[in-house]
Amino acid sequence: MTLTRRALLRTGGAAGLAAATAGAGFVLGRETDAGGGPDHVVAFHGPHQAGIATAAQDRLHFAALDVEPGVTRADLRDLMARWTAASERLTRGLDVGAGASSAALAPPDDTGEAVGLSAANLTVTFGVGPSLFDDRFGLAGRRPAALGPLPALPGDALDRSRSDGDLCVQACADDPQVAFHAVRNLARLGRGVVTVRWSQLGFGRTSSTSTAQATPRNLMGFKDGTANVKAEDARAMDEAVWVGGRPDEPAWLRGGSYLVARRIRMLIEVWDRASLGDQEQTIGRHKRSGAPLGASDEFATLRPASLPPDSHVRLAHPDTNRGARLLRRGYSFTDGLEALGQLDAGLFFLAYMRDPSAFITLQNRLGTSDKLNEYIKHVGSGLWAVLPGVRPGAVLGSALLA
Repeated sequence: MTLTRRALLRTGGAAGLAAATAGAGFVLGRETDAGGGPDHVVAFHGPHQAGIATAAQDRLHFAALDVEPGVTRADLRDLMARWTAASERLTRGLDVGAGASSAALAPPDDTGEAVGLSAANLTVTFGVGPSLFDDRFGLAGRRPAALGPLPALPGDALDRSRSDGDLCVQACADDPQVAFHAVRNLARLGRGVVTVRWSQLGFGRTSSTSTAQATPRNLMGFKDGTANVKAEDARAMDEAVWVGGRPDEPAWLRGGSYLVARRIRMLIEVWDRASLGDQEQTIGRHKRSGAPLGASDEFATLRPASLPPDSHVRLAHPDTNRGARLLRRGYSFTDGLEALGQLDAGLFFLAYMRDPSAFITLQNRLGTSDKLNEYIKHVGSGLWAVLPGVRPGAVLGSALLA
């Protein structure tokens, strides 16, 4: 089956979702293949949720949601059952319902904008935020010790209206309309239980999560994610990404992970006036080849001590951060112009990890010493515990919400 692309993402639909995405930018489509299979379907069921170790697709629609007042734990269980069934169908390229409603006086089961499109390697990934574990649902005793609001970090200039959330959903696909359709319909299914707090569209993956993928470039023009954790490295995934069976890790999260999202605005106009030499000294790699400074091969052994002391690559390297590693699968974004007429564009950083302290350790170092801080601002943030995967017939989050 051939993937059908859209030149731009057409917005509309659910009122709450439309409001959350108002002003979002658009970008031209691009042919990619995330390797889901000949029918472009990524399996929904498994020990881990898809969309983490899955080869990174080209498009993103991310949404953070809050639970409405008066909702009960039973309501949440019902919602997760609906979301599980809908996501399994969506990832197979089907309508969200078992059959489109033909009742003229009732809304259709599915919004319809993905009819005729392939599954486009769609993955849908769900997480729960620290705020879900307050006194509303009797979950306080089940909150993992590692799941709390991220502390204030150096370089933070956060917009709280674009940060945090009780729940999150990450939809990734190789067609922007397929990713948008997924979040739009999940938001519809959640009406009366959850509302969209904020959302972000993304294009052009900024990391490789598989050895089969070439290293992409971010909006600064540099290759990004050369040394990222790769899905094929099972040992690294177990050590750095998946929650296992340590005494401090709750049983309901076993096979899950933690997700940090950061909306990082790039000061594009300032960066574009910097010399090539300054850009390369800032990053610690050659712009064209992606090789570490002084080398010619992108994958040459990186020796942090040989790079400028305030370069981004040196400060982000595991050897500089007590071995801390993250699985990054972020996306570029562009949302038009900000109030002063400058581009509102940059990196929507997404990283999965076994313990959020890995990110906190990293950002404390980067936020205080990274030369790249001259050209970026961290303006949005959130942390979620990503639920384990499910077997056929089971429901996401059932162990937590039982």
